[in-house]
Amino acid sequence: MPNLRACLLLASLGLLAGCGRGPAPAPVEAVQTQTVASPEEGGAVSRAPMTTPPAAPAPVPLPPTAKVADWSPIELASGQAWIDCRLDYREGDGEAVEAPSRANLRHLLEPCRDGDVVRLRYRGKIASDFTALVERVTRVADSLGIDSRVLDLDSTGGQVEDAIRAGDWIGGNRWTIWVREDSVCHSACVFVLAGGDSRRLAGRVGIHRIIRLSSTATSRTELNTELQAVYGTVREYLERNGASPLLADVMKTVPNRSLRLLTGDELALYGLDGNNAAQDDLDRVRLLDKCGDDFMRRRDAWVRAFDERCRAQQGEVHALNACGLQLRRDFGFPDDDCPAESPLAEFNELPEVLELPQAAEAAAGAQAAARATGQGDEAQSAGEPAAPRPPEGG
Repeated sequence: MPNLRACLLLASLGLLAGCGRGPAPAPVEAVQTQTVASPEEGGAVSRAPMTTPPAAPAPVPLPPTAKVADWSPIELASGQAWIDCRLDYREGDGEAVEAPSRANLRHLLEPCRDGDVVRLRYRGKIASDFTALVERVTRVADSLGIDSRVLDLDSTGGQVEDAIRAGDWIGGNRWTIWVREDSVCHSACVFVLAGGDSRRLAGRVGIHRIIRLSSTATSRTELNTELQAVYGTVREYLERNGASPLLADVMKTVPNRSLRLLTGDELALYGLDGNNAAQDDLDRVRLLDKCGDDFMRRRDAWVRAFDERCRAQQGEVHALNACGLQLRRDFGFPDDDCPAESPLAEFNELPEVLELPQAAEAAAGAQAAARATGQGDEAQSAGEPAAPRPPEGG
C-alpha cells in the first residue's frame, strides 16, 4: 500500500505540472546571414582618429544648415548618381550626374520645379563625395523652391563617419529614402537610412561589425577601447535621429565577414522603416498649430492604416507608394489647407498617379461590366472615362 500511495502521489504531481505549462512558444524567425567577400569594399569602415581619452563621447555636431557651402570641384568617384523629376523609377532614373558642380546640378534640377520633387538615385559606396553630393543637391533644390526630395539608394556601405554626416544633413533637410527591390542598404548605409524623414524599403538591409582600418591597436583590449569610442558616437547619432541605439549592440555581434539581414520586424524595432519617430515628434506641435486637430487625427490614422494594409506590398517600393496613395484619398489627403504636410506630399504635383495592379484591374472590370449591360453612358457621366469605341466595321 505505501508503494501504491507513492505512485499515485507522483502521478498526481506529474499531472499538475503538465497543467501548469503555458502554450508552446511561437516559432522564432531564423536569423538570415550572408558571406561578405571583402568587408573593406563597402562595409562599415571607421578611419576617424581617436581622441584623448579614447572613450570620451564625441561632441554633438552643429545643425546641418549652419555649415558653409563648399562648391570646390569634386569628382564623384565612389559611385554613380542620376537626377530625375519623376517618382516612377520603372520609367528610368533620369539624367546622369557627370559632375556635381553648382551649375550642372542647377541645370539638372530646373525641370523638377514643376512637380516640386527631385529624386536622386545613387548607387555606390558611402564616402565624402556622396555626402557632398547630397548636400549640394539639397542646396540647389532649396534655391529652386523644390521642397520634396527622395534619395533612391543602393549601397553596400562605406565610411561610418561620412554616413553619419550625410544622415545628419538628410535629417535636417526633409529627405525621404527609398531602398528599391533591385537595391540594398548594407553596413554603414543603415546610418544614412536612419536620417530619413520617411523610409520605403523593399530591398534588403544588412549589418555587421564596424572595421577600424586606421587602428594602431596591438591587443584586443586596445582595439576594444577604440571601438567603444566609435560605437559611442554611433549610439548618440542613432538616438538623435529617432533610431534605436540597440542597433549598435547588435552590430557588434556580427563578424565583419558576414552580414546579418534584418527582418521587417527588426527594421521597425530599430526605427529604420516607415516614418522617423524623432521627426514625428518634432512635427507634431508645429502641425497641430498650423493644420489643426482634425488634420493630425487623419494623419495618424493614415500612418496606422499604411502600416497595417500596405506592408503586404513590401516586395516593391512603387507598390508601397501606390497603396499609400489609395489610402490617402480615403483619409482626405492631400489636405486643402495643408497639402505640403500631407502624407506622400512628394506626389502632390505629379500628373501621374501610381495604381496597384489589382485596383487597375478592378476598375477595368467595372467599366467592362458597365459596357456589357449598356450603362457606359451613365458611367461616363458619373466621372468614369468610357472606353474608345471600335471603328465601324472593325
